[in-house]
Order: sequence, then structure tokens, then C-alpha cells
Amino acid sequence: MRFQRPKFIATTRIVLVSMRIGHLDFDDRPLFLAPMEDVSDPPFRILCKRYGADMMYTEFVSSAGLLREQEHEHQKLEIFDEERPIGIQVWGGGIDEVRNATPMVDAAGPDVIDINFGCPVRKIVQKDGGAGVLRNLDKMKRITAAVMEEATRPVTVKTRLGWDDDSIHIVDVARMLEDMGVAALTVHARTREQKYKGDARWEWLRTIKEEGTRDMPFIGNGDALDPEAIEAMFEETGVDGVMLGRGALGNPWIFDRAKKYMETGELPPPPDWEERVQVVAEHLSLKCEWLGERTGVMEMRKNYSSYFKGFRNASTLRHELMQPETKEGVLEVMLNFKPDAPDIQVPAAKLPEETADPDAVDTKKPDVPDDLPSPGGDGASEEVGTKKAELPASMAS
Repeated sequence: MRFQRPKFIATTRIVLVSMRIGHLDFDDRPLFLAPMEDVSDPPFRILCKRYGADMMYTEFVSSAGLLREQEHEHQKLEIFDEERPIGIQVWGGGIDEVRNATPMVDAAGPDVIDINFGCPVRKIVQKDGGAGVLRNLDKMKRITAAVMEEATRPVTVKTRLGWDDDSIHIVDVARMLEDMGVAALTVHARTREQKYKGDARWEWLRTIKEEGTRDMPFIGNGDALDPEAIEAMFEETGVDGVMLGRGALGNPWIFDRAKKYMETGELPPPPDWEERVQVVAEHLSLKCEWLGERTGVMEMRKNYSSYFKGFRNASTLRHELMQPETKEGVLEVMLNFKPDAPDIQVPAAKLPEETADPDAVDTKKPDVPDDLPSPGGDGASEEVGTKKAELPASMAS
């Protein structure tokens, strides 16, 4: 059944063309991975790139944290050629603070620098960061100018409709940013007051496209949670690209599935249990390579709920996956779990001898269907089914 949003149906179709951000050219209907804290790190970005993400953004980086030499913030600047094109997103509530941090971001070598004017989290907006600046559009303009003055690469912006329903000035904001030379604009179709509640107001995306932007690429965000909704956003609003946030959580396949759906009109089946376990195991291995085994195992725990949502006995599996403190222990649980068993008991099975070493990368994994999507989205993927999980050489060092 085709996806429909009864609250807003476009009466005319906008013709979509390819888009360009600075030196980057994109095909028709590109899909972007949103900057998400504790989600959009290199291991997850590598998986999303494999499954067809056209461009990705890092977790948002604190200007103040960079200036204070906080290790966690500097770690977010790590990007790798295999991920390109990629943008680093920066946030800060102080004009000089953002200005002084921008050269550090620029030196990391992203394809673009993105400014976060959209995060609704209280501790950020209280500092005039993220969506907090929507209460002071003159300050938004000055922060944007400060970043553009220090950057040697294109600057983009991500924001929301406004602070609340009484202060939606997004059309004027879009015009202002384009006049300043911003290379692209992404808008989450909710106000800060809404946060993530209620429906995203796609009618505003169409208004921004028709009345706010001229030549500046415009990317829509909000409630693009599945392939049908992604196509609907393109069709109804005329946006040049769609940015996926919550729809990609535990779901790197969404990029490939959405592209195939838009090309053929047929919805590809979701990944089966074996493929899902394969990718989760690889995600875990990448995490452990990047962060070290103990930290990688702990950090990965927050992802299991999204990956296994909707499967029978998923809550039992999530509970079991929270217990091991080693990669081998987690893999043992996953490889022995039977989702269709009426009363699941996880056996104390051992991994094969050749992979019992917790530091071994080439861990045995379940068989994967021959038609597993390739990085480009077509044909079989030998890389996913037969090769070990590996970070780029520069990341593993």
C-alpha cells in the first residue's frame, strides 16, 4: 500500500533536478544521513555508506569542547576517505567561540561544515546553541558569518521552522542564508517547541522551496521514516534531498530500500534475521576497533533495541545482549539466539576455535543471502557476506 499523508497532499508535482553543494554533485533525489549524537559515528557511517547514503554528517561537535581540548569532541572530528562526501556539524552559542573553533573543524578536512541551528535539547538551547538561536535571528546571522569567514570549504545550515508557532520565520531565514552564500539548507519541519512530537509539517517544506530558496539546495527532514515516506516527501514538497535521522536508527538498509522503491515502485523486503545479525555483528566489531573492545561493547548496547525492534522475543535478546562485557560474549549470544523459539533459552555454546580469540576480527558469522545489497544498491555484495569487518586503515591505527 502506497504511503499517504492525509493532512497534506500536493496538488501539483514539482519537477526535481540534480543538486550541487559547493564542489559536490548529486544525482536526482539524494539521501543524507543526519548528524545524530551517539549515533552518527564512523562505524555506523560506514554501514550507511555501504547501503547507499549519498552524504553523511558527523555527530554534532561542540565549539566550546574543541576550544577546551576535550578528547571526546576532538574524536568526533575523525573522518575517513571511505566516507566521503561528509560534513562535520558544529554548534555553539557564542559568536567568538564558534569563530575560534571553526579552523579546527576546517583542518579535519570535511567536504562541508554544517552549522547546527536545530537541536532542541534544553542544555544546548539554554546556551543559545542549536534551536536556541531561533529566538535571535540576528545572532544566527552573525554566527553563520563567523563560520563562513573562517572556513575554507562550503558552509551549510540545519535548522527548524522556528522557536514556536508564533515565531515561524523560516522563509525569511532561508532567504537570508542564501543571500549570505550558505551552500545548502536543511530544515526539520517542526518547531523547537514541538521537539519530535506531532507530525512534521511538510506543507512548510513546500513553502520554503517555492518562496524561500532560489538556487540554494534545500533538504527536507522530519518523519521520513520509511521508503514510502521518503518518496512522499520528495513528491509532496519538491525538496532537492531528504535527510534521514530516526528512520536510519538500527536501519542502515533504509537508504538502499528507499532508492529501489523510488526507482521501481516495488518495496524491497526488509532484511531477514540472518542479514540483520550479520550487520549488527559487523557494527559491533567496527565499534570495538574504533573505541577498544570494552568501550565498544558498552557503546553498542544502545543500538540493539533499534536493530531488533519488531522481531519475536526481541526484548529477551536485548536483555541477553546487555550481559556480556566482551565482543566474543555478545557474538555468542547473537549466533545462538533463535527468534522463533517458543521459549528461548540461550545455550552456553562456544564460537569455533579459530575465532575464539576475542581480538580476532574474522569472526564466524551466519550465512548471508546471496542477494544482499551491494554498496551501490544493485547485485550481490561479496564484501558483506564473506569479508571481515574492517575500518579504514587510518581508523584502525
